Amino acid sequence: MTDARTSRPREAAPAAARRRFVLGAGASAAALGFSAAIGLPLAASPAWAFAPPAGGGLDAFTALSRQLTGRPALDATLSSRIYDALSKSDSAFVANVAALNAWLKTHAGVPSDTVTAALTADDPRLAKTVGHIMRAWYLGLVGDMPTTRVVAYEHALMFDPVNDVLTIPSYCRDVPFYWAPKPSNA
Repeated sequence: MTDARTSRPREAAPAAARRRFVLGAGASAAALGFSAAIGLPLAASPAWAFAPPAGGGLDAFTALSRQLTGRPALDATLSSRIYDALSKSDSAFVANVAALNAWLKTHAGVPSDTVTAALTADDPRLAKTVGHIMRAWYLGLVGDMPTTRVVAYEHALMFDPVNDVLTIPSYCRDVPFYWAPKPSNA
């Protein structure tokens, strides 16, 4: 079957469009590579640009939490609750939030899922703080046993991946890790 206007097969038009797309994409990639090689600034700021508020207050903590969890928005009430609980459980927490924000600013290319591994080599104290923050957001727990505090249960981020197929219990059945010890009759 041929196209009456061009007397070429109709399949040639999509192939030509694909060629134009590939050539355009290749030219764009080459231009970006060339501009980076000679030091020209790119028109847009990089997606990983991280600009937290100064200090280690609640706003800085929320910005840090968004960066670490990869979520553009977090519940403000839960953020405040987690920040208060972590601040009370660790006297150095506020200073660690400020230090983490400064570290992330200087290591802007580090993906949030590898921050702990990168920090373990640089500053193990800050790596531990990242673990506490992630545990609070995803599990809703702050502190260690026997003084573990539940700051979130039904709104903990661990339930988000399965919320379309599982019903989240609206209450915690017992103290954290109640299932861990062996029963007395075992």
